[in-house]
Amino acid sequence: MAGVRAFDVSASEARRIALAAQGFADRPPGGAVDARLIRRVLGRVGLLQIDSVNVLVRTQYLPLFARLGPYPASILETMAYKRRELFEYWGHEASFLPMALYPLLRWRMERYANGEAGWSGMRQFAQENAELIERVYQAVAENGLTAVGGLDEPGTRSGPWWGWSEGKRALEWLYSTGRLAVAHRHNFERHYDLPERVYPPEILAVPAPPAEEAQRELIRISAKAHGIGTASDLADYFRIKPTEARLRVAELVEAGELQPVHVEGWKAEGYLDPGAALPRQVKARALLSPFDPVVWERARAERLFGFYLRIEIYTPAPKRVFGYYVLPFLIGESLVGRVDLKADRKNRALLVHGAFAEAGQDPGFVAAELAPELERMAGWLGLERVIVGKRGEVAAPLRDHHFAVDALNAEPPPEDG
Repeated sequence: MAGVRAFDVSASEARRIALAAQGFADRPPGGAVDARLIRRVLGRVGLLQIDSVNVLVRTQYLPLFARLGPYPASILETMAYKRRELFEYWGHEASFLPMALYPLLRWRMERYANGEAGWSGMRQFAQENAELIERVYQAVAENGLTAVGGLDEPGTRSGPWWGWSEGKRALEWLYSTGRLAVAHRHNFERHYDLPERVYPPEILAVPAPPAEEAQRELIRISAKAHGIGTASDLADYFRIKPTEARLRVAELVEAGELQPVHVEGWKAEGYLDPGAALPRQVKARALLSPFDPVVWERARAERLFGFYLRIEIYTPAPKRVFGYYVLPFLIGESLVGRVDLKADRKNRALLVHGAFAEAGQDPGFVAAELAPELERMAGWLGLERVIVGKRGEVAAPLRDHHFAVDALNAEPPPEDG
């Protein structure tokens, strides 16, 4: 990287660049949200993380809502499982990814197959159960679309084959190595099939590029989605090993495809996507999933926004600071608060267990901005009212708000999605 001169970027500029890269400086949709708008968002963010927690709504649906407002979640399902515009694989954890990225992740599948990737327990399982894994593969090849419950013992229909643990692990290993693909989900459970029966043939026909070439392209996509970030940020987006990512970043800097920058308050050097926009201001207002690309990397969220996010799902209730499923609240270029939410579908209510303002933020201001977002969220989820609890300094002014929820035309995500 010798000879490539870095220039200075202010903290505010970095925030605006990052938010614009993620679509938060775009003009809000003027009408109904369609597949074209969802493709535009996916073109910016690059992938959607998938997570099983459904206390509010599964996280894969929330980034689109944050950027587009209420939308028919069935569009995402159609794009993924009918039109095959998206596929599931290990991107940033389990993710929906544009189908065009499939060849760029073949190197990761090969590393799983060679025992060079994956959790140590899964690698050991694969080494010790090669025959079992082959039988599972043959069962899927012969029977087609298969979930764990469909793995029956040969010649019988009396119960599950090897039980959840071994059967599921075999399917997951085959999926990780690319020998199986996720064809569908029901009640959030993966149903697997052979890639040639799931993916478009023209995608399967694309030769897998060498790992270094694929990683460079993934870093390009990551840089576009970040706008500006450190080498660690760019590596984390697609979970590329930092040592490999630094080499790819250096290559892209040398080629003039990334610009080194010094960002105010950052200890590590930053890298700017030359195509990144720097808006004069960002007028966003959004509730963010804790697994949204804007905040999923804690060090980056702290560096950009001074916002420490700890996901407390697995923290014992007495030790939680903010709550079980807490969404950061974005106003303009700042994260101004956080809200602990739950969808009470039985009673058709959005429960606000807690609402908190960040240090230096006026609780009344946060409440006034938050209330309409909660109304939109409730209406989108097909809920009829918002019930605010007592936790957090924003709760009291929020309870004074008269909520008007319109859920008449809601097309919410499926509860088992």
